[in-house]
Amino acid sequence: MRHARRRMVRRVARLAAVGGLLLGGTMVTRAVASEPPDEPAVPYTSARAASGTSAGLVSRLGADRTAGHWVGSDGRPVVAVTDEGTAARVRRAGAEAKVVRHSMAELKSATEALRSAPRVPGTAWALDYRSNEVVVRGDSTVSRDDWSRLTDVASDIGGFVRMERTEGAFTTRLNGAEPILSTAGRCSAGFNVTDGSDDFILTAGHCGPTGSVWFGDEGGDRQVGRTVAGSFPGDDFSLVEYADGEAGEGAEVVAVGGGKGVRITGVGEPAVGQRVFRSGSTSGLRDGRVTALEATVNYPEGTVTGLIETDVCAEPGDSGGPMFSEGVALGVTSGGNGDCDKGGTTFFQPLPEAMEALGVRLLAAAREGAAPSAPAANGGGGAGGATAPGGAAPGATAPVTGVDGSTLLSRLTDRRNVGPGMLVVAGSTVALVATRWIRAEHDRKAYRRHYSATWG
Repeated sequence: MRHARRRMVRRVARLAAVGGLLLGGTMVTRAVASEPPDEPAVPYTSARAASGTSAGLVSRLGADRTAGHWVGSDGRPVVAVTDEGTAARVRRAGAEAKVVRHSMAELKSATEALRSAPRVPGTAWALDYRSNEVVVRGDSTVSRDDWSRLTDVASDIGGFVRMERTEGAFTTRLNGAEPILSTAGRCSAGFNVTDGSDDFILTAGHCGPTGSVWFGDEGGDRQVGRTVAGSFPGDDFSLVEYADGEAGEGAEVVAVGGGKGVRITGVGEPAVGQRVFRSGSTSGLRDGRVTALEATVNYPEGTVTGLIETDVCAEPGDSGGPMFSEGVALGVTSGGNGDCDKGGTTFFQPLPEAMEALGVRLLAAAREGAAPSAPAANGGGGAGGATAPGGAAPGATAPVTGVDGSTLLSRLTDRRNVGPGMLVVAGSTVALVATRWIRAEHDRKAYRRHYSATWG
């Protein structure tokens, strides 16, 4: 009876080992045959394809028949339209249509009316495509009389202007942290760019006027460069020329803290609803969603228009830091309210507009498996310079290991790689060899007993 049980156990173990070999082989075959997984260098979000589809539709249909587009909660593109005929065209193109009352032309007309009213510091407005409204916000610094006057202006425009009060104050995120500092204040470096002969850091314009000298450490021992161009208010971007004219190795890397970094491979424009990431020298890597476009903010220093509004948090010292998604550079941090404990609203200067105005392009980092991009705006990508605590200085090398790192164990256990299959194959092989050895050892001992009984 005992021998029968042993034979049964060994047989089950052998069958399990053979099954494991077959399973592991199948896993390895599928992993090799499928598209290799992307290196976890860039936090991932799948909104770009949807954004491109809806943006193309809006462009073709025009501002009188559409009122913006966004990425739905299911990842599908949604286009706001003003009539059922246009909605049918949108649906035939593969996007979802939402019929609204007010066109993009009407929404932009409302923002022009707000802009022509007396300026009130501490206020901001943006186009909310999903609610088909212009949302006007006033922070805690706006007096009751000023808010009342602005409310009267909104009432004259129409019922699609929504008034909201918000906590905190809309400020430029300037003071309080490294990695670049000057007598003008402290900021985070944004993206590394070039004009074809010299390299620069593209950062926020409010960080310092032309001529500001920037250093990369508290002691002021290492000069990074000098601000040579910029625009603020109106826009919020500036160009810091490297002291030696070169960004150096690792210029395509954006640091996200802890010695980690991500590679940026292009530049583009965001969509409402898209998940985005921001890196800054004070609060590190943070993520959130784009909530509105074409935002206007009345900072105490002046008014900035055409900004990207998000619910990503930011804190003083994060100014100028990069915003990106899926390896695409989108903007640099301008300002906002709140902090990363309570949350808040953060605005970003769109990158394509800034690059065009400054006559520069991103330092390119070609996509894996693709030929290097041509040196044109919106073509090649590259980014770098933003440094979080523990990260590399602007223009220096930062390990591109992703937000959570890339250890050997995590790579082996990633189901998209051949690692899991190889682990199953290795374990099954060990089990099969062990069962064969146990059986051989058992047979050897049985033969020895039989031989001893025969010749003893």
